[in-house]
Amino acid sequence: MKRWSAAVFALVLIVSILSGCGAKSEKDVVQDLSKKIENINSYQTDATMTFQHNGKKQTYQAHISFQKPYYYRVALSDGNKGNNQMILRNSDGVFVLTPELNKSYRFESNWPNNRSQAYLYHSLAKDILNDPNPGFTAKENQYVFNTKTNYNTAQLSNQQIALNKDLTPVNVRILDKDQNIIVTVVFKNFKVNPSLDKSIFDVNKNMTAARIGQTKAAQAAAETFKVQYPTARISGSTLSSMTPETTQAGEKYVLKYGGQKPFTLIESKSSAAASDVPVLASGDPANLGFSIGSVNNNTLTWSYGGTDYFLASDKLTQDELITVAQSMNGTVVK
Repeated sequence: MKRWSAAVFALVLIVSILSGCGAKSEKDVVQDLSKKIENINSYQTDATMTFQHNGKKQTYQAHISFQKPYYYRVALSDGNKGNNQMILRNSDGVFVLTPELNKSYRFESNWPNNRSQAYLYHSLAKDILNDPNPGFTAKENQYVFNTKTNYNTAQLSNQQIALNKDLTPVNVRILDKDQNIIVTVVFKNFKVNPSLDKSIFDVNKNMTAARIGQTKAAQAAAETFKVQYPTARISGSTLSSMTPETTQAGEKYVLKYGGQKPFTLIESKSSAAASDVPVLASGDPANLGFSIGSVNNNTLTWSYGGTDYFLASDKLTQDELITVAQSMNGTVVK
């Protein structure tokens, strides 16, 4: 009897050990992710963001810092490490800084909680945790989730999020309704709980770069002013007219697009601000990859490469406005 009891005990122990060594279930991973997000005090990471529209490909760099409870710094640059901008969130609010043009804007905004943000870890975790039926695959070195997105457009309806086994992000792919990849974000050098000085979230300290950037701003203003065209086609929108105008502020172009969802795009030459005191802006910050704009219900404004852009439509959603803007630059994919 003792031998039989010992054998049963050994068998139960072996089964328990083997069960413990099995792959984690979706429920286990989601619970672990929820705990990790609650316990993380800070992080820093680099991200490469790639946008694709109608054969055009754009790649931009972001350096991201986060510190509890809600401090963010997202510094963006293009492939030439130019056109630097950043989004800051601190105890004073949400700010968009363009040091090269000596401009800063303050938003009364709930950013980044108002929509999905593919380059922010907390936003990705939120999308996973809020999806009642995410697709889940456990690979050898990764967990992959397929979730819905929190964008106000069917153009960007779902995403694929890959996490390392320690639940830090690997990459994100945002897909359209036809399962074409529109946006890709690849993370590297993800550091959990680094020691961060709160000064990196300070507006004035970051705007000191404007003194260095004044020369770059002058160079940008001296560049040849060239009209740019979006490649995104929202509901078959097409260019119906392009009108050059001359004003006291300088040359500008007015582009009108027709179709089921018409819109107007105005392009004019940028100029540096006389003061770096933050200007109150309406709407929310919009990360276009190559630039940070300001978006509200009907308009989107941004600056890039020496040009100011104003996009308006009473038919496009905010996310459709962003889609049009994101397609303004880039190289043709061959």
